[in-house]
Amino acid sequence: MLSLRLPQLLQIHQVPPVRASTHQFLLPRGLTEAEVFWEDGIMSGYRRPTSSALDCVLSSFQMTNETVNIWTHFLPTWYFLWRLLELAGGPGFGAEPYHWPLLIFLLPACLYPFASCCAHTFSSMSPRARHICYFLDYGALSLYSLGCAFPYAAYSMPASWLHGRLHQLFVPAAALNSFLCTGLSCYSRFPELESPGLSKILRTAAFTYPFLFDNLPLFYRLGLCWGRGHNCGQEALSTSHGYHLFCALLTGFLFASHLPERLAPGRFDYIGHSHQLFHICAVLGTHFQLEAVLADMGSRRAWLATQEPPLGLVGTVATLGMAVAGNLLIIAAFTASLFRGPRTCPLLQGGPLEGGTKARQQ
Repeated sequence: MLSLRLPQLLQIHQVPPVRASTHQFLLPRGLTEAEVFWEDGIMSGYRRPTSSALDCVLSSFQMTNETVNIWTHFLPTWYFLWRLLELAGGPGFGAEPYHWPLLIFLLPACLYPFASCCAHTFSSMSPRARHICYFLDYGALSLYSLGCAFPYAAYSMPASWLHGRLHQLFVPAAALNSFLCTGLSCYSRFPELESPGLSKILRTAAFTYPFLFDNLPLFYRLGLCWGRGHNCGQEALSTSHGYHLFCALLTGFLFASHLPERLAPGRFDYIGHSHQLFHICAVLGTHFQLEAVLADMGSRRAWLATQEPPLGLVGTVATLGMAVAGNLLIIAAFTASLFRGPRTCPLLQGGPLEGGTKARQQ
């Protein structure tokens, strides 16, 4: 291992063009898929777009513009896994049906940061690999949006919604939303070069809609308690709910704005750019969401016991299993479309893309 050399890093003008792309019919004249490997406001610290798997792993131990992205989701994966094992290992916790929605929520909460970590680690292997990595990343986020619906349906529903049509359809609708989220977010990568604005809008909408749907119970309870102080009974929200919603708002803002690197290109290449802050806010939001769910579980348990029977484990696991299978099929369909183009592997040809670089720097 001591003989291994860390991969060479590139400036934005050194990122070479990648020819023989799988979707040349999508590219406007004068552009190549090397554009896929550039980010607005990030001027240095790039890995070669044809890195080997070993180079990708080694690059996570050197300071690149992806290193903090990798570690800000790799470490939280173990934190959420520890919380899952800690809760599931409690006396009688896993054996009681009341707790199962929480445990189901924690499974995708562990999955999505790990999938994101892998996507950022291996996305520089080739254009195809980059797309596939992020397809899987989007699928994990979609399953996380579904996972949030289980504890919200079990512990956080407003009193007037219990046994209503929305309550009954809440989890199935969230499963359908996960299919929409995965499909729309994966599709958003295809017009990325010709219409980057459209691509951004589609991807933002793909994740904003499931978030808004999942949090409808919280928004309703917040509206009921607005201006009532602490006298709104079972509808009261814990402070963790507020922290979670605030982190979610920050997450969406950072994802859409690309601040602060847009204001000072090159200053935040390695530490402090929007995607790193986006990761941190997302993980903090999930942490506060878990604490909020635990607060609802404890404070509303006696009341819920008189209102509804606990959710069945079989139905819960079956819904999650069908959602996993459906999302994998969607990802497989988009992945198959990447291989319908030329069979030749992407190769490095030519020198730097001077025209495109100058345009980006301006």
